[in-house]
Amino acid sequence: MLARNPHLTLLSLLLLIPSSVLVQGILCVKYKVTNNAGNTPGGERFNTEIGIPFTLKTAEKINAFIWKLFKQDTAAKRRKLPVLNINITILTDGAWGETGFDTVYIDTGAIQYNFPAGREAGRYEFTSLLYHEMTHIFQWHGNGTAPGGLSEGVAEYVKIKSKYYHPEGYTKPGEGSKWDEGYGVTARFLEYCDSLRPDFTPDFNNKMRYVYKEEYFQDFLGKTVDQIWNEYKAKYAN
Repeated sequence: MLARNPHLTLLSLLLLIPSSVLVQGILCVKYKVTNNAGNTPGGERFNTEIGIPFTLKTAEKINAFIWKLFKQDTAAKRRKLPVLNINITILTDGAWGETGFDTVYIDTGAIQYNFPAGREAGRYEFTSLLYHEMTHIFQWHGNGTAPGGLSEGVAEYVKIKSKYYHPEGYTKPGEGSKWDEGYGVTARFLEYCDSLRPDFTPDFNNKMRYVYKEEYFQDFLGKTVDQIWNEYKAKYAN
């Protein structure tokens, strides 16, 4: 199905300046947003309340945030991605968003039926979802060896750090039945690991560039992940 609006692209020059030191080099990323379901209610709402210009600007901001949080201040530390595509489309599996290699897919059904009413509220929810999905694009997955729950937890961790989430009703520290349960459960566990060692999560992510190994927990924290999980659960038992 053709999009109602033509493709718009943005060439972004992203400068990261951590600790007031200018990073050497500039990485160019090209963003492309396409609404493939412009004649659906959700697609129409995207056009009228969110829009391609807002999405391009937001994607640039999120990209820079992820690189800074993950301490990826040079091109050599980052995933090489010439183009990031964001497709507004119809997903049939009930997901609000999905990713595939260089593309983020956002479901028009979620925009129409799950996003809160109103332009600003809808944009907030869209931005929150984009933080999660774009993290999947730029995080390291150990070439597919990392547990899926860990990958989802890292994406939620980034969303929490961005402040684009709803604290009320969100997973509380100590909840969950296993550390790699995913989403909020794993994100809260990663926050706990950060409390044991500053920057644990960004460093753990970067460690997974080529492969994931459970012993990385031992390397960073001096304990097995099961020991850490049990201590975490005990801390919030009451």
